Amino acid sequence: MKNLLSRREFVRSSALAATALAIPNRDSALPHEYPPSDGTSPIRLGVASYTFRNFNRAQLIGFLKQLNVSAVNLKNVKDHLPSDPQQEAAALADYAAAGIRPHAAGTIYFDKDEDADIRNKFDYSKRAGISVVVAGDPAPGSLPRIEKFVRDYDIRFAIHNHGPEDKIWHSPLDVLKAVKALDPRIGCCIDVGHTVRAGSDVVQAIHEAGPRLFNVHMKDLASFQEKESQVSVGKGKMPVPKMFQALVAIGYQGFVDLEYEIDPDDPMPGAIASFAYMRGVLADLGYSPPH
Repeated sequence: MKNLLSRREFVRSSALAATALAIPNRDSALPHEYPPSDGTSPIRLGVASYTFRNFNRAQLIGFLKQLNVSAVNLKNVKDHLPSDPQQEAAALADYAAAGIRPHAAGTIYFDKDEDADIRNKFDYSKRAGISVVVAGDPAPGSLPRIEKFVRDYDIRFAIHNHGPEDKIWHSPLDVLKAVKALDPRIGCCIDVGHTVRAGSDVVQAIHEAGPRLFNVHMKDLASFQEKESQVSVGKGKMPVPKMFQALVAIGYQGFVDLEYEIDPDDPMPGAIASFAYMRGVLADLGYSPPH
């Protein structure tokens, strides 16, 4: 592997950022096609639309095209993926026309242990044609009820950990303990920033999650103790190369979605730098861009 320090410095230049945007990243392979046999990257990169929470759907689509990303984890924020069925259908038509494929919805909060509330959220996800619900705050006692909907809808349910502030799901390891006896379609969305702040080894967490890992929210931190220390990916302490290697080792079939939570009014410089770094790491690991 090349010297990653030099990669970090190189990524910070605007020249590399521009080059990274020219790298194809169509993310077109279906999950059952992994791992690829032709040297292309088995790591699929996407965006959590929360990154662009201060911008409307048309602007979001424009940003995704600038980033050369066609895969998105949509949240019901602004008009990214409204809960009203007609408005949701209009949004999905816009994404399809732009060649953008929603692959997950969330974070969706499951704070009620009620059939009607849970069904409404699964219907919302089914209409979007997504395969993963990224779930926030389900009470452990509600998981058997949720399990019935997971089976009925055949949609994976990825519980998002929110670090030390979360009352229940600090780390992916907390999720794994709670779901180990449940349907295998119930598992984790590992938020890497919250994971390290909870004191967990993120690489170990990936290995332990294994087939129950359905989504990854990617970010970087300058300090693993400070939530507010987020920086663009590659500028902090996150062990991105080791994380990517761990994802390949477990045969991960989901997406690594950039969730850039800082600079909400001007997130593109940080998003560009983050994708440049991640694509550079994949190149250092010997992977060519996806076809």
